[in-house]
Amino acid sequence: MQSDQTTRNVIGSALAPCSLQPLTGFFRTGCCETGPHDIGLHVVCAQVTAEFLAFSRSRGNDLITPRPEYNFPGLKPGDRWCLCALRWLEAYEAGVAPPVILAATHEAALKIIPREVLLRYALDVTGADRTI
Repeated sequence: MQSDQTTRNVIGSALAPCSLQPLTGFFRTGCCETGPHDIGLHVVCAQVTAEFLAFSRSRGNDLITPRPEYNFPGLKPGDRWCLCALRWLEAYEAGVAPPVILAATHEAALKIIPREVLLRYALDVTGADRTI
């Protein structure tokens, strides 16, 4: 985990929290921080949709069913969650990518996903679709 103030988002400013309810992030800090142990690169802050959740489940990653043993509440449409960059890209290629919160998406996502693609899926701070 990056623990200093240099952690940046995809728009070049300080990384904002993604979700505290449910508590997300590889390190369960609420932020899409990453580090050497995060082999899935959980850096895309997304507002999940029913279509994405069904897609993820069909790919073997059930994000809907609660898993109390892992302190995982299960997600519902509208929840914000730090997604693996490759899974988000896979969903994009399948036409079911959920919108992203740019301020809370770690800059490491740009190693996997082109900036212009993320911009097309961006939500503004009110949660409304952005026109870019």
